[in-house]
Amino acid sequence: MGMVMNELTRFGVGPVKGDAGHQAREVMALSLLDWATVTIAGVGEPVARIMREMAVDDGGGAQASVAGLSRKFPVRAAAMVNGTTSHALDYDDTHFAHIGHPSVAVVPAALAIADWIEAPGSDLLDAALVGVEGSIRIGRWLGRSHYQTGFHQTATAGAFGATLAAGRLLALSAHQMTQALGLCATRAAGLKSQFGTMGKPYHAGLAAQTGVEVARAAKAGFISTSDGIDGPQGFGPTHAAQADNTVFERPGQHWDILSISHKFHACCHGTHAMLEALAQIECAAPDIAEMQLWTHPRWMSVCNIPHPKTGMEVKFSFAHCAAMALSGVDTSALDSFSDEIARDSFLSALASRVHVVADDNIAETAARVEVTLRSGAAFTAEHNLNQTMTIETRREKLEAKSRALLGPRAEPLIDAVGSLPDVPTLCGLLRSA
Repeated sequence: MGMVMNELTRFGVGPVKGDAGHQAREVMALSLLDWATVTIAGVGEPVARIMREMAVDDGGGAQASVAGLSRKFPVRAAAMVNGTTSHALDYDDTHFAHIGHPSVAVVPAALAIADWIEAPGSDLLDAALVGVEGSIRIGRWLGRSHYQTGFHQTATAGAFGATLAAGRLLALSAHQMTQALGLCATRAAGLKSQFGTMGKPYHAGLAAQTGVEVARAAKAGFISTSDGIDGPQGFGPTHAAQADNTVFERPGQHWDILSISHKFHACCHGTHAMLEALAQIECAAPDIAEMQLWTHPRWMSVCNIPHPKTGMEVKFSFAHCAAMALSGVDTSALDSFSDEIARDSFLSALASRVHVVADDNIAETAARVEVTLRSGAAFTAEHNLNQTMTIETRREKLEAKSRALLGPRAEPLIDAVGSLPDVPTLCGLLRSA
């Protein structure tokens, strides 16, 4: 068995303990609230409606809750639909070292199983935590080379995290967890070429469904390979993994989830440092001659669509997002990212004067901007998303985000998740979304 497989297996079936584990649970509970918020808010998105219709057409046993449907569906269908729905708005959490969105792949798998087997909230929280942490670790192990080749860690690393979460709730033995992870290695998939389309949120659903399916298969006795991740012709060697084995040091003692980043703008997280920097500058949009943005090169292939044609593409456009922010458009509002916004002639003209520069000296979580007015006056600002945020501040911001997105529906959701989720109530709120 390879080292990566061995470490993931041990972590997946091991206990969550200690002060660091307590802090990690607190962050996971907040990520669960954020996940449920964006899932309920995303129910009306076209991709979410398509996935629900497919689930209804397929039918099946009443096992787990689906956001926006009154009755329950098979666990695999629930994981798929809820995963896709939760990433439909692209408003969910991110981990920059992982290079992906952890919760949308892991939580739907964990919640589907927990709902099905009537697991207590503590088990759901621990499973989601182990899955998210495992996803981040393997995302880091796959690394930049994997991402730059064209793979999407939300889909690939996320599938392994979903497997850990589902397997833990199903009480897999170490041997069974190894078989599930090996089987996941032949199922995990997702390409960056889907960015800006419905294919991107579909990645989260695919990962969640994979985790549920392979964990159940392993529980039933399915045999795969114990070298499926880092062995010869395993997932890593065939998917351009950077393969830095040091990322698996101290699992369960140091928690990478503590540096997870939650989104407070309804667009690609790569644009957020720029938007936070622009918030520091006060000027009238008609007075702007040009704007310069310095960003890390990694974002150039992610959110630098120069001429977006749809609201979805606007979310991945530095220039158009900058034009919106400079013009006073609320980038935290969901309805700001519409097809009409993409076609707005004033915003498009302003966006054409935004120049994006790749700079290796800029941190991946940071941005620097310079806005020059027609008068010749210039204003500069910068921001780094890695600045420290306390649990209390994070909770306040996420509860405010939930209220802004859901209105009166937010309070019962905040109560249902709390520090220890009430699974039946949470699932009921999803069904009634």
